[in-house]
Amino acid sequence: MILLQAQNVSREFSGDPLFSGVTLDIQTQDRIGLVGRNGAGKTTLLKMLIGQTSPDDGQITTKKDLSIGYLAQNQGLDTDKTIWDEMLTVFRAVIKLETEIHELENQLSLPEIIADHDQFEKLSNMYDQKQQAFKMQNGFGYQAEIRGVLHGFGFEEGVYQRKVDTLSGGQKTKLALAKLLLERHDLLVLDEPTNHLDVATLAWLETYIKGYQGALLIVSHDRYFLDHVVTRVFDLDRKTLTTYVGNYSAYIDQKASRLKTEWKAYEKQQTQISKLEDFVNRNIVRASTTKRAQSRRKQLEKMTVLERPTSDDSEMHFHFSARHPSGNVVLTVKDAAIGYDEHVLASPINIELNKHHVLGVVGPNGIGKSTLLKSILGKLPLISGTSKLGAGVEIGYYDQEQHNLDDRKIVLNELWDAHPLVDEKDIRSLLGSFLFSGDDVLKPVKNLSGGERARLLLTKLTMQHDNFLILDEPTNHLDIDSREVLENALNEFDGTVLFVSHDRYFINRVATEILEVSASGSQLYLGDYDYYLLKKQEAAQAKASSSVPSGQTAATGKKQDYRASKDKQKAQRKLQREIESLETRLDDLAHAEQDVQNQMADPQYFNDHLKLEELQTKLTKIQTETTQVESDWTEKSEQLENNF
Repeated sequence: MILLQAQNVSREFSGDPLFSGVTLDIQTQDRIGLVGRNGAGKTTLLKMLIGQTSPDDGQITTKKDLSIGYLAQNQGLDTDKTIWDEMLTVFRAVIKLETEIHELENQLSLPEIIADHDQFEKLSNMYDQKQQAFKMQNGFGYQAEIRGVLHGFGFEEGVYQRKVDTLSGGQKTKLALAKLLLERHDLLVLDEPTNHLDVATLAWLETYIKGYQGALLIVSHDRYFLDHVVTRVFDLDRKTLTTYVGNYSAYIDQKASRLKTEWKAYEKQQTQISKLEDFVNRNIVRASTTKRAQSRRKQLEKMTVLERPTSDDSEMHFHFSARHPSGNVVLTVKDAAIGYDEHVLASPINIELNKHHVLGVVGPNGIGKSTLLKSILGKLPLISGTSKLGAGVEIGYYDQEQHNLDDRKIVLNELWDAHPLVDEKDIRSLLGSFLFSGDDVLKPVKNLSGGERARLLLTKLTMQHDNFLILDEPTNHLDIDSREVLENALNEFDGTVLFVSHDRYFINRVATEILEVSASGSQLYLGDYDYYLLKKQEAAQAKASSSVPSGQTAATGKKQDYRASKDKQKAQRKLQREIESLETRLDDLAHAEQDVQNQMADPQYFNDHLKLEELQTKLTKIQTETTQVESDWTEKSEQLENNF
């Protein structure tokens, strides 16, 4: 059943369209993620869908009596009630029904009612009806439901009597979401519901939402959350909305494929337009061919010209490369204790990190993950144990506190002073790929935003060409698109990476190994974040049932198999990128060959033997390269098909 529909909805600001022609529908039990760049109009669209504002054009229709629950960004509860009493307000009708049932029970026990058969029968029927309604409305379980939701959001019974207005902003936001879930709306619209939630709460919320009976429309920058919750994605991009079926990862793949198809159609039409225009220009004034030229001109006028496909010009594009390879063993940490002033945060920690591996470090806040990185770098001493780098290792460090930047400099000099032999034009070009263009390169570093400082740090890293990258929360301050560019750069990096991150999607896409740090030491998991969660779940289940030690040989075999699987996946992705690059080159060569052939067919060159000879040489060179590229494409395509 369709709960809500929007047809050709538009919104303008100061005469400029924010978005237009937006058409969508939301059906019963839909799980929809709304994505788009900051400023694309996601929150504006949400407010129109829930009826807070009206569209400039188009219409929005809803099912009769549709119940919508809406949580705005950082919107918390504002009440002087206790936590428990505020949650009870959701069940006013059930509580009232419970009171009425108790009143009927008292009446039915009165002697005068028992003696009056008709009255007793009437009250008994009423009692049965209310009991049935009470049961249908979860009257016997609503308090347990409240406790379950509060527990999921980290509120235990010891704080139930605490006044809501004494809580922090983040706690109030969590309570607002808890109340919305208990209210069981037909449609739940959530704008950044994952803010202020830790990993454990996010995992609980993901599970809870999967079983939610109503429909959900969610805006979130937590891609792992979207991946595990949504089944459709609304993409607000290029001032319009496109619907994709599947989770977030499926959306990314489908959008990339769609953009590629649009580019091919656009380039094909542009080639056709160019040929038609060239024919018209050359033949319109000739009496013998003017009619054909006029026909081509009419063909051009009737043609619906495709818009040039765009992703977004303001997107970072870069890659990491190592100047020199390291030895096979990059880092060895043995029985290390980390902390400050003899206060141990975690021990013992053991790491053996080999070349080309990507190790993600996870663990609760305050356990010392950043401290571990600083100890490996030699910025903080280990309380005990050893840390040793392998042969030929050159370290590039990304500091989440961004201390690696000099606030006294301007952006251009932050790079140029470190690389004085590089031409200024090349420095500016590199900064441009990190979205620093024009006068941006003259900004004082101290005046940069968190996102700008993050991009400048990444720029510095790419210039160093180190073979071992140590990254502390590299996705902080980056938007979704920039995070994905960083992920691709790390996946293509021919070096080794050690990083700390709370971004579960980032960890899942980049890490080949997970190191969990706890007070009792470290535990290595030879897989991505999903594999880590699976093994944690299996361990918890095994502990609950029995404590049977695992066989060392079998465990080692599984680890080796999983590592081989991850290496195979990485090689497959690399091969696919090479094939796509070759396909692009073949398209370019085809266009170049056609261009040369068109010139050779031009009547003005019929008697110009020198020009024709030059064009023939050029054509032969293009055809030779085409043959080689086709051969390379065939070889790599067969390799991909046979090996993967």
